[in-house]
Amino acid sequence: MKRLLLISLAAAMAAAGAQAQTRIWRCGNAYTNDPVEAKTKVCKAVEGGNVTIVEGTKVANPAPAPATSNGGGGTKVASAPPSSQRVVSSEQRARDADARSILESELKKAEAKHNEMVRDYNNGEPDKQGIESRNHQRYLDRVAEMKAGIARNESDIAGIKRELARLPQ
Repeated sequence: MKRLLLISLAAAMAAAGAQAQTRIWRCGNAYTNDPVEAKTKVCKAVEGGNVTIVEGTKVANPAPAPATSNGGGGTKVASAPPSSQRVVSSEQRARDADARSILESELKKAEAKHNEMVRDYNNGEPDKQGIESRNHQRYLDRVAEMKAGIARNESDIAGIKRELARLPQ
């Protein structure tokens, strides 16, 4: 008797779970399971499989900016929020000067490193080190790494020069 009760209870739960999935309609980028809403918005039925929708985060409405009249007709001009007020030009010039000095020092370091790398590379024939006299492949690998390093460094120098050109004088 107990076994029969458990089986019938399990069957009832399975049937309830199968009935829980109702028909789903897609209305543009929104989904609904309300047939009246689907009919009024001319939505398309979603066929096959279960549909899982995860709500995105809601964007908080920013505080409305106080509107001020421009003295004329009915048009209003909104003032900028305090967080977007312009930086004082002397402060901006100081920041630009700091950025320029940092980039110039980085450029000097990169050029010094480049000169050292080119000197060590020796036009593709650097001096052999230790085991490289017996293992030619190791020497070739080191030469290829040196060449790639020089190319990377040249790219870095070009990038720093581009950044310097973007800064105001």
